[in-house]
Parts: sequence; structure tokens; C-alpha cells
Amino acid sequence: MPSVPPSGDPVPDDGALPASALHGLGERTFSFYVHIPFCTVRCGYCDFNTYTAAELGTPERGASRESYAESAIAEVRRARAALGSVELAASTVFFGGGTPTLLSPADLGSVLAAIADEFGLSPDAEITTEANPDSVGPAELAALREAGFTRISFGMQSSVGHVLRVLDRTHDPERVPEVVEWSRRAGFDQISLDLIYGTPGESVADWSRSLDAALACEPDHVSAYSLIVEDGTALARRVRRGELAMPDDDDLADKYVLADERLTVAGLDWYEVSNWARGGIAGPAACRHNLAYWRGGDWWGIGPGAHSHVGGTRWWNVRHPVAYAERLASDRSPAQAREILDADTRRLERVLLEVRLSEGLALDVLDSTAGVSDVLAQDLAHVEDGRLLLTRRGRLLADAVVRELLG
Repeated sequence: MPSVPPSGDPVPDDGALPASALHGLGERTFSFYVHIPFCTVRCGYCDFNTYTAAELGTPERGASRESYAESAIAEVRRARAALGSVELAASTVFFGGGTPTLLSPADLGSVLAAIADEFGLSPDAEITTEANPDSVGPAELAALREAGFTRISFGMQSSVGHVLRVLDRTHDPERVPEVVEWSRRAGFDQISLDLIYGTPGESVADWSRSLDAALACEPDHVSAYSLIVEDGTALARRVRRGELAMPDDDDLADKYVLADERLTVAGLDWYEVSNWARGGIAGPAACRHNLAYWRGGDWWGIGPGAHSHVGGTRWWNVRHPVAYAERLASDRSPAQAREILDADTRRLERVLLEVRLSEGLALDVLDSTAGVSDVLAQDLAHVEDGRLLLTRRGRLLADAVVRELLG
């Protein structure tokens, strides 16, 4: 979610959606994202909408971990009222953060149960939670699996101590293989590891070591993202003071290529520019929740700062957990503002998102194919069965590809 959302248009207190959003409801993929805004420590590179206990103040203000599930469940019920009686079994539910597993498995399970009660879950629903390696043990993982979670994504980031310290990550890298093994014993269907490359001071050897450590865990899925220095973060301040160097584009490219080579050899196929899974995009390990975003499905975002999209209407909740809880307690929608996307915006977003997928972008989405020839000539993509598919070089320059296509 962006750190500063657009201004948008007002949302009615009851959260009612425009008729255009409800048209075709139930014919598209429907998902839930549940934002858990709590962290033990704020990582220096992170600009997500998260809060430590010290930042939130006293629990009496209505934003404690202990009371959060109650607020989230209240929004689930508001979602049901806003969407009417259309059958909308959720095909995916994703608990992200923050650190979702700072809430108890019982609390996370109660929010999931509310979604199941109000909407239902498809028989093969993918239910994911993110977790830090030091935020769960065998008992918590078994309880999460018992509550219905099928997939878990661990924020590994790196296996190298000095890299983790620059990122302000506090877990012991030796903990990662343990939590992966505990997750398998608990019966999780899919296990994912998140990695970050390009941290100031990280050598190619460091990155290779992190890839070795991740692959030794035999994950079903790996996400590998280049470090972005976001304005307003502690990392950005350190870079501005000259304490740390900005990530270097050539270094980032070298590390991406190394990751793609190593992950591919290990049997993990890329299916989105920054994501690899066993079986690729059609396999069981590809994150179906994220694919629903990239393919333009409908989803309802639960929690402070969470974004939602239904039928071309997009809205976002108030950002602070106290304001979020207060709105729900007073029987008002927590939405701060919304926008109705016009046809040009929706087409632009399709290009931005679908071109990043291994299945590619259908050429008939483009108003003009004038930019396609340039993209092909630069070996950034090729065309197959009427779809534009990125080469590895194209993945490295995906933003440039989009600029060429939109001309």
C-alpha cells in the first residue's frame, strides 16, 4: 500500500458502494487482505503502515493487539452489508503487516472464521499469513494450521548478520530453517521465503550466501525484491547523512540475474518479475492471492490503511489504528476516501501489472502496438500466441517496457 494515498472522493458513513462496483459482482475472483499493523521493532527500510507499542500509546486508546481482532471482525461484517447477498466465497485470504503473528493464533483464527461465516471460503481457498522467523514456534504454527491457514510466508530477507543489522531485522538467521521445518510438521501446504537484495554493504558473495541458505530450506516459493530507499524512513535518513550508500543499479541487476539463475536451477520458475514458485504460474505454489491482484480481481482490505478494489472502485481506510477502531465502534465505515477508475486508468493498470507476469500481456489490451516493435527490437520481450512475454532483460527493465507500450 502506498505511504501517501491520493486525496480521493468522500465515502458515505455506511460505506455503500456505487452501482457500477456491484455490477458483475461474483463473476470475478474475490479475496480478502487483512492488515495487521503491529511490529515489535520498526525496520529502517520499511514505510508500510505499521506501529510499535510505543507509537500506539496506552491500550485504552482502542488500538491494542488484544482488541484488534474485534475491530477487524466488525469490518468484515460491514463488508458483507456493503456487498449485499451475492454469493462471494473468498478464494484467497492474506494476512499481512506488520507482523500478523504478533496476534495470537486464536485472534487470527477468529478473523478468518468471521470471513468464512459471512462470505464462505472456496473449497481450495489459499489462506496465507506472513510471519517473522522469531514470532512463531511449533505450538503457534500448529494452532495456525488448525485454524485453517494453508500457506505461510517468512520474512527471511537475508542470512548475513551485517546485512540484517543494516535492515534493522532482529531475528537470528539460524532460526529460518527451524521455522520452515516446524511449518512442514504442522502441515502447511505451501511455505514461502521473502528475500531483499541490494542492502548497502551487501556483497555479491553475501547475496549468494543468502540464496544458498534459502534454497537449503527447500521452499515452495521465493519472493526476492530489490531494496528501495523510501522517503521518510530511517534508512533514507542514513543515506542522506552519508552513513550508507544508495543501492547501485548495476549491482541490483547482477543480483537479480544471480537469483533468477539459482532459483531456476533449483526448480523454482519465475511467474512474476520478483516471484518464483515450483511449477511456475500454473503450479500449486504460485501465490494465488497476489495473482488475483495482478489479474484485476476484486478484494476487500481489512484494517487501518488497507486498500480495497471492487468492480473498478478503489478505496482506502484511515491509517491510524485508533481512528480505525473508533470509526468501527461508532458504526461508521473506516474508509477515508475512494476513486472510481475510468476505462483509461483500468487499461493502464492492466498493462502495468499483467506485463510483469510470465503469462504476459494480451496485445489487444493496448490501444496502439506502436511501442511493441521497439520492445521486441531491444530484446525486452517476444510475442507468442498474441501475448507479449518479457525476456530476462525485459524483467530487469520492466518499467521501461511499460513506458514504451503506453507511449
